[in-house]
Amino acid sequence: MRYLFRPPATEAAALLTLPWEQPLAEWDPELLLEVPQRGISRHVVRFVAAEGAVFALKEIAEPLARKEYALLGEFVEEGLPAVSVLGICVDRPGDQEAVLVTRYLEYSMSYRHVFSSPRTQYSTSKLLDTMVVLLVRLHLAGVFWGDCSLSNTLFRPDADGLTAYLVDAETVERRPELSPGMRRYDVDLARERVGAELMDLQHGELLSPEIDPVSVAESLPGRYEALWDAVTREEVFQRDEQRYRVAERLQWINELGFDTGEIELRHTPEGVRLRVQTRVAEPGQHRRELFRLTGLEVQENQARRLLNDLRSYRAWLEQDKGAPVPEPVAGHRWMAEVYLPVVQAVPRHLAGRIAPAQLFHEVLEHRWFLSEQAGRDVGTTAALASYLDSELPRTPAELTTPAVLAGGPEPES
Repeated sequence: MRYLFRPPATEAAALLTLPWEQPLAEWDPELLLEVPQRGISRHVVRFVAAEGAVFALKEIAEPLARKEYALLGEFVEEGLPAVSVLGICVDRPGDQEAVLVTRYLEYSMSYRHVFSSPRTQYSTSKLLDTMVVLLVRLHLAGVFWGDCSLSNTLFRPDADGLTAYLVDAETVERRPELSPGMRRYDVDLARERVGAELMDLQHGELLSPEIDPVSVAESLPGRYEALWDAVTREEVFQRDEQRYRVAERLQWINELGFDTGEIELRHTPEGVRLRVQTRVAEPGQHRRELFRLTGLEVQENQARRLLNDLRSYRAWLEQDKGAPVPEPVAGHRWMAEVYLPVVQAVPRHLAGRIAPAQLFHEVLEHRWFLSEQAGRDVGTTAALASYLDSELPRTPAELTTPAVLAGGPEPES
């Protein structure tokens, strides 16, 4: 047998002790973790823990395993939203298939979990829009998915929304740029698969009777085209509008979650024609800003929410001191006096149910709700106590990260 692993070496060394010579289906259950409500796979997939992390192991033909290993590595390096790959095991005894090893995406959910959990009240529309954002990001990077479906996507809570990640890259093709025909074909495949998956949920009585799977699936191409047009269309404006119209367009693209590359301005008889090279923003501007000030690595919407709270806290500090407070100082004090006291107050039996940044966001939302009811600001301390008593216990244990279940590290503090 041969192994090919990416760093860190400690994780690879721990995985080398597993019985790779045996078919995954025959592995001792004591070695495995049960991941609730995971998606449907046409391959044998198992989950294991090593060095405080959780990994997904998938048996697959060696050429496909090597292809997926290379592609997923490229995606992560380029910041595309996809699961992170660790390695492959090939040349297994008895002509067995290769095994692809990817890192489990912490705090992620399959679409079946999204619909079956009483706590994850995300609308079908929001789920579909999240998936469309993923597809547009991939297409901008020249990635033809070829098997875009809910089953091949994982979803992570991100403040009030979701972020989607590609899980399966077997059918992926990579080109410098996708033709309109290839993009349309990818979208059509997604429409068919999403429709079938929603019908399956309907058959299992996991879908609200008010939702029509066919209508929802048929709306996917329109959602895709609207987003694609928003981030790629050329605009024409008059010369005296040039400065503010360019700035306006760039800000709009950033707000949609994308970055800009080369900007082309051409003078034509109709006016100035603007063309913007759009690319994936990962990590986004809010994530970068929050990391610079606090060292926290969170998702984009979470970062936006936390930054708003940090800036509000800085304004309070400046008012209290009667003098300006530098950003780094405000960031350090906010971490020590606001953020950490909240995430560290979670009782041990409830720890790890949701990501710390998401928990902080939900406490802020709960504070707003309680303040609206009371007609006054109830404060973070009271909101946190209420949240830990009434809201967090409602989060199903299934959302606890497998790393914590397996005795891995505690959530960030």
